[in-house]
Amino acid sequence: DQVVCYYGSWAGYRNSDGRFDISHIDPKLCTHLIYSFVGINKNGDIRVMDPYNDLPDDYGKNGFGKFVELRKKSPNAKMMVAIGGWSEGSDGFSTVVNNPSLRAKFVKNAVAFVKKYHFDGFDVDWEYPNQRGGKKEDLQNFVNVLKELKTELKKSNLLLSIAVGAPESLASQSYKPIKSVCDNVDFVNLMTYDLAGTWEQVTGHHAGLYAHKSGHKLNVDAAVQYWLNNGCSSKKLIVGVPLYGRAFTLADKNKHGLEAPSIGPATAGPYTQEGGYLGYNEICVLLKQGGWKVEHHKDQRTPYAYKNNQWIGYDDKTSIKEKVDYIKKKNLGGAMVWSIDTDDFLGKCGEKFPLLTALSKGLK
Repeated sequence: DQVVCYYGSWAGYRNSDGRFDISHIDPKLCTHLIYSFVGINKNGDIRVMDPYNDLPDDYGKNGFGKFVELRKKSPNAKMMVAIGGWSEGSDGFSTVVNNPSLRAKFVKNAVAFVKKYHFDGFDVDWEYPNQRGGKKEDLQNFVNVLKELKTELKKSNLLLSIAVGAPESLASQSYKPIKSVCDNVDFVNLMTYDLAGTWEQVTGHHAGLYAHKSGHKLNVDAAVQYWLNNGCSSKKLIVGVPLYGRAFTLADKNKHGLEAPSIGPATAGPYTQEGGYLGYNEICVLLKQGGWKVEHHKDQRTPYAYKNNQWIGYDDKTSIKEKVDYIKKKNLGGAMVWSIDTDDFLGKCGEKFPLLTALSKGLK
């Protein structure tokens, strides 16, 4: 089974023990590693987002080069590059794919880029077709651009994957027909996380495996079922597993279950420095300090922890084992992690990369 590891190239700018460089990556834990992100210009060019970090020129850090050199440590690992991401949005993609000549130019540029920097493939992370500044025509032209990319990449034996909004509420607006989307890529990275967050006024686990009440569709299983029911081949589906949690500040510290009233994001962590988002490397250190109560939700099969007015929904080794069993039972293609740089990579709470190791051992 596949273990697809995204690497957020900005992790090298985090402070102290949160700083994660390419040298920290253990490529033996992954079958595929994906460097995130490059951008798309409205003229069909691929944009290097951070030349100092990504390229060797002008004493740069040569991120692309160091990343593909990880093959020396793990010759079978496939090294890929992702285009897009949340911040890149939809506008650039939409402009390019809806114009046949720009689309052809983009396909040519993408293949040339992958070859120039010695990657093994290309991951399209358009968030999302027909949303966030996209338009209706995106649906057909997303399929078209994938078809054209696949044809060209295949000539050089290169891979094509996509990262997709996983739950029905997102996918039904962006991927039609789903079968055509899946048929034109080597694998589909389902973003089965961020299914709850502080944009809601109540606590929720952002990556629960199953529903916590009837009719609840924002969970891994409901999303996977939606893609299977719409004709995606099971072996192409890669289940996203977050190496981070979504965290809330409770309105009342005595109400600390699921759907407890929340007044906003929890306190930011020292490394990721974003309210409501904590890397597992931050969570495990907090839990070690004591005073936290951890509950494993019997229906969702994922843990949450609370202390005073702070509440965190996350994944641990136990929930990862549940997700591994689920992937095997459903005959899916494997798992993906977002992102390798927020696991406990220094081993502050025990072994190094505890979550990724549990996933990797479970699936191999």
